[in-house]
Amino acid sequence: MLSTQIRIISTGFILYEITGSGLSLGMLGVIQLFFQLPSILFGGVFADYLKRTILITVTQLIGALVVGLLSYFAFTDSLTAWHIYIATAILSVNSTIGGPARSALTANLVPKNQLIHAVAANTATMQIGSVIAPIIFGILTVIVGTALPLFIGSISAFISALACFMIKTNSVPSQKNKMSPIKNILEGLIYVKNHPILPGLYLLDIGVTVVSFYRQILPLIADRLYKGGAVAVSLLTAFNSVGAIIGSFLVVFLTKIKSKGKLVLAATMLYGVLLILFGLSSGLFLGAIIISLLGAADGVGMTVRQAIVQLTCPDNLRGRAVSLHSVAAMTANNVGHFEIGVASDLIGARNAIIIGGIISCIVVLVIWKTFKGVSSYKLEV
Repeated sequence: MLSTQIRIISTGFILYEITGSGLSLGMLGVIQLFFQLPSILFGGVFADYLKRTILITVTQLIGALVVGLLSYFAFTDSLTAWHIYIATAILSVNSTIGGPARSALTANLVPKNQLIHAVAANTATMQIGSVIAPIIFGILTVIVGTALPLFIGSISAFISALACFMIKTNSVPSQKNKMSPIKNILEGLIYVKNHPILPGLYLLDIGVTVVSFYRQILPLIADRLYKGGAVAVSLLTAFNSVGAIIGSFLVVFLTKIKSKGKLVLAATMLYGVLLILFGLSSGLFLGAIIISLLGAADGVGMTVRQAIVQLTCPDNLRGRAVSLHSVAAMTANNVGHFEIGVASDLIGARNAIIIGGIISCIVVLVIWKTFKGVSSYKLEV
């Protein structure tokens, strides 16, 4: 996460400095969507067929190489928008191939009655990387420029790859049949389609995120809402991640709430309300407080959603179910990335965020009324 967040913040900041355009930042979302959609489906199949720790290691090493090349171009003052677009495409494929294996592996390492705690801890530790990343970016960019943060991102990805060898698991690929990858993808699609909870859960993620994905346009938000630069971007990103850590750990204290479906809906409704307040905020300090609460609400919803997916799916289908969850999330992230970048240029960043919050609240109400499996789901831990 440290490597990913440094790369996202740095490339977004550099791209905005080069172009000064919300559309150019939005194009990153289009590129990610184009390359992630097909690759994430195969990532789920690989997670069910291959040894998951090896898959994670290989993808982390590729990430280290690509971010290292970005760092080299930045050091030599030859980094261009096209370098950023190409690297984004490669890393989009790479991360989506390895992502389902990381998520599906958790259930192989802990007993079922501890899974929601493990997901919360895993989410929180990833968010710690998100807190450290903007601090590194902000300090080093102000002092020496963006090349050194990218270099640190490359090193951290390499360390992450080595850390995979420390994961001790006896899990082996659960698939014994010889179906083609396409048939395996279709098997996963049919399973999710007929699942009593997952379709509504995935649509909730899509409906809200498409109109509210603010994280990757924080350079634009910092500039247009608060007239700030790298320091403002770092502050907003760090506060958002601190809130997400708090939200992830808060799930552990909410385990007595049996209706986990209603908990997801409530957290997402709160997220929509806070988004409206974020759009209405006028000062950087107030904006940082609200964005931390946004992170907390999102952390609760995300952690419980991930736990529900892992707890309600068998091991031989978990990789594909997780990958389809990632398809929903990534599709929404990338469409939302493009939508809010363009909307910020057309109607202003403030108005785009406020309208996104209003629509998010409406989506929650629609899912609550339409998909009874989500609102009625109870999880015993």
